Amino acid sequence: MLRWSVHLEGGPRRVNHAAVAVGHKVYSFGGYCSGEDYETLRQIDVHVFNTVSLRWMKLPPVRTGGHERVREVPYMRYGHTAVLLDDTIYLWGGRNDTEGACNVLYAFDVNTHRWFTPKISGTVPGARDGHSACVLGKAMYIFGGYEQLADCFSNDIHKLDTTTMVWSLINARGTPARWRDFHSATIIGTKMFVFGGRADRFGPFHSNNEIYCNKIKVFDTETNCWLSTPSTQPLPEGRRSHSAFSYNGELYIFGGYNARLDRHFNDLWKFNPEAFSWKKVEPKGKGPCPRRRQCCCMVGDRIILFGGTSMPKIKPVKQ
Repeated sequence: MLRWSVHLEGGPRRVNHAAVAVGHKVYSFGGYCSGEDYETLRQIDVHVFNTVSLRWMKLPPVRTGGHERVREVPYMRYGHTAVLLDDTIYLWGGRNDTEGACNVLYAFDVNTHRWFTPKISGTVPGARDGHSACVLGKAMYIFGGYEQLADCFSNDIHKLDTTTMVWSLINARGTPARWRDFHSATIIGTKMFVFGGRADRFGPFHSNNEIYCNKIKVFDTETNCWLSTPSTQPLPEGRRSHSAFSYNGELYIFGGYNARLDRHFNDLWKFNPEAFSWKKVEPKGKGPCPRRRQCCCMVGDRIILFGGTSMPKIKPVKQ
């Protein structure tokens, strides 16, 4: 049985942060909160939530001993991604109000809590925010986002092989997913399932004619091909800045926002890849308020969801 429960305890007030589950802990990196200074360059902050004690703690800033060491610590940012591979969290992308977007790869050792910048090669993705990152085996896949230099939405797929630390741009076959940002990409088996996001009706450049995708797009990582997908009903409303996770071979999405409808969501939908069908799920208990730009992480058979922007006052919320 699915059931919501609420635990309020001193968490960071953030939107567009990135979070990763490591054992029974959730590591949250950076994000945006109105009223804070994002013009002064400073270290990204790291908060840790213990899912056993239900307590938050903030890690102390990293002591830097010179210019080279400073460069190994990411600056405060939002719209970035973070993924876990073995004992290392890889943080990539995002932006702040001074430096703009970033394409430096940062690594965080979960045992020592130290940052470092791996030596990489290959075709490095352009700096962006609002992209997605997911892991299959020893590889991280980056899709979409809003590229700063090109000043447009992206629908490229980049792969980082963490055994060689080589980036590659995948020459994908098939009809690709539309250019977009603030979507979700979730690995189930060997396939990447892309849902939602903000796109433009007329192409990759932002003309303020936003559309919100509500059809699943599937990328096969074994054949490097976008697959043809059948039409299905019912469908969730198109949205961006939602959360997505996989559980028992199925895809779940929660929340998000659609500017054309001016609506925040707090609905939960389940997608079955075998039947290629959606079903709206109604958990027991009092669920989260409608929101966007939150984080959620899978810890065992629980989802830890926190942060985001909520109506009616458009404030970051703690939950």
